[in-house]
Amino acid sequence: MSEKKTAVRLADLDLTTRLDEQDYEARLGDAQTCFQQIQQAYLKTGDEAVVVFEGWDAAGKGGAIRRMASVMDPRGFRVWPIGAPKGRDAERHYMARFWDRLPAKGEIGVFDRSWYGRVLVERVEGFAAEPEWERAYEEINAFEKQLVDAGTRIAKVFLYIDRAEQLKRFEKRLHDPLKRWKLSFEDFRNRDKWDDYERAADEMLARTDTAWAPWHVIPANHKKYARVAALEGVASRLAAGVDLSPPPLDPELEARFRKEVKEAKG
Repeated sequence: MSEKKTAVRLADLDLTTRLDEQDYEARLGDAQTCFQQIQQAYLKTGDEAVVVFEGWDAAGKGGAIRRMASVMDPRGFRVWPIGAPKGRDAERHYMARFWDRLPAKGEIGVFDRSWYGRVLVERVEGFAAEPEWERAYEEINAFEKQLVDAGTRIAKVFLYIDRAEQLKRFEKRLHDPLKRWKLSFEDFRNRDKWDDYERAADEMLARTDTAWAPWHVIPANHKKYARVAALEGVASRLAAGVDLSPPPLDPELEARFRKEVKEAKG
């Protein structure tokens, strides 16, 4: 399986990039409108898409997903928050639970963390032996290639923040009763192994940034810039080659509704 190497190193990202409020609101609105158009088009064409969000804890994955989900019809849109496998999932091949959650025709499935855990947390924490996580790069690329060859569109986003910014966001969560639930002892574990996780992420990005499923790597110290950049990147992937014009209304149905409205108004 051939892999497309990338020169991206997380430590080299420019974390100062930001947006002013006016640009943020305008670009966010445009991206959200595009998602509505994409979903309408997919319902008509039967296209389906998988969206993957990866990145550091508190980097803004949830915020970006919420802005996307807020304008989507839930009947054709599903978000899968992925944690450590439990029960039967822990006894099966690590990819099995993701096959079970793939979208059907006309649907969009979003994974808040994903199969990339095999080469990140499972690698760093020793939950997978080196031969297992080393083999996973090829398995993941093959899995994504199968999806694309079958007509599924894939968008992958990685959000990166530095240690100081992460700690600021943890502190805000600590003081917000509605967000404290997001804090866990794993946050400290991951910070203690920051360099190990960064090395693993750099290798992951280099070895799974393929022509059929490229990564959008986004500096995320400034939430609004990262949110817009992530959503624009996803929208671009999902809309490529798709006719986004609204589906026409059946002429007879339109005439019937116009008649009903006219009669109701007297």
